[in-house]
Amino acid sequence: MRKLFVLAVSLAAAGLLTSAVSAASASTHQSVDGSALASNVCASTLPGAAGLTHLAGVVRAQSITTSCPGQKASGPPNGAPPLLWHGGPVMGTARTGPVVVTPIFWNPSGHPMSNSYKSIITRYLLDVALASNSKTNVFSTLTEYYGINGSINYRVGLGAPVNDTNPLPANGCTLENVDTTGIYADNTGYDSCIDDDQVIAETQSVVAARHLPVNLSHIYVLFIPKHVETCFFAGATNTGANACTINHLPSAAYCAYHSMAPSGMVYANLSYPIYESPVGYTCGTDNANLPPSVIQSPNGNPDADTEISPTSHEIMESITDPDTETGWYDQFGFEDGDECAYIYGPTYGAPGQLYNQVIHGDHYITQEEFSNRNWAASPVVNGTHQGGCIQGTWFQGS
Repeated sequence: MRKLFVLAVSLAAAGLLTSAVSAASASTHQSVDGSALASNVCASTLPGAAGLTHLAGVVRAQSITTSCPGQKASGPPNGAPPLLWHGGPVMGTARTGPVVVTPIFWNPSGHPMSNSYKSIITRYLLDVALASNSKTNVFSTLTEYYGINGSINYRVGLGAPVNDTNPLPANGCTLENVDTTGIYADNTGYDSCIDDDQVIAETQSVVAARHLPVNLSHIYVLFIPKHVETCFFAGATNTGANACTINHLPSAAYCAYHSMAPSGMVYANLSYPIYESPVGYTCGTDNANLPPSVIQSPNGNPDADTEISPTSHEIMESITDPDTETGWYDQFGFEDGDECAYIYGPTYGAPGQLYNQVIHGDHYITQEEFSNRNWAASPVVNGTHQGGCIQGTWFQGS
């Protein structure tokens, strides 16, 4: 079951950055590879509205031009490690079996999704699966965590990708006119707005129609089409009491999140990636802390290449904290992905095509992932451990 938390706890704990363009900036906890908007300031606290669900996996958005704490190519984690176990189950154990990740590409009429976008993301998930039990990518950090149902193994499978052409439902959240332009790099904006209940409903409809399992062996990742805003709640988006994808309003908050539906279905909302946005915030690599401050696209599709990092983030967090309450997170609520959000470590290749992961022979750029072991063994400078975020367990003593 998803648990309701006071906003200051459920969001601030996970490190989501959120604010209005016209208001003071703020941060939160939630599992989104997320975003938040502020004029030229770094966000640190979220306004005190109550009642956001603990959707988990939230990461602060990046300013395109301003260097803020947490915006760095390498360095100490973002939260307050170590990660602590809270007594519940995890995924990927001997008892649950391998984790099967099923991508659902929702592209209804009027909202096309390119074959290249879908194929690159699918290839990434297949490569992660084929590299199971290796130590050379971020998924290898999973093996140091455990739950009441056993220790996590790096064993991942790819479920049959779903091309979902179901129509969009009527708007569940309010699409404001200001957000119909100036969201994406091409200056276009949203034409629809759906809330988390509608995300769950669509995911569950696909699962039910295909008679797919709902258990701790399966993650369903819903890839939202371009021009569709998503929010945690139905209704108003012009208030900090809601949290939505990047917009021009106080609800601007995230790029993606994971959670568990009341049915027990583990799912993730991967909204269409936003980068080089006129709003001034990004879900990608085009920020001042990863020179040359452009979108890195090692596979020649900036949309797909940008979406892969939050996809990795949400799957990792789903495995280590599937119910978002009883898994692994630190004293502030940062999960393993949150600790290393937008921390990439060493990169290779030509500018504009940089990569930091070679998985089954293919190149990708994703954030690093957190290792308690590496963090504990890392040097301490001014009372702060300098390690913890790594690209794989094959090095750095983890």
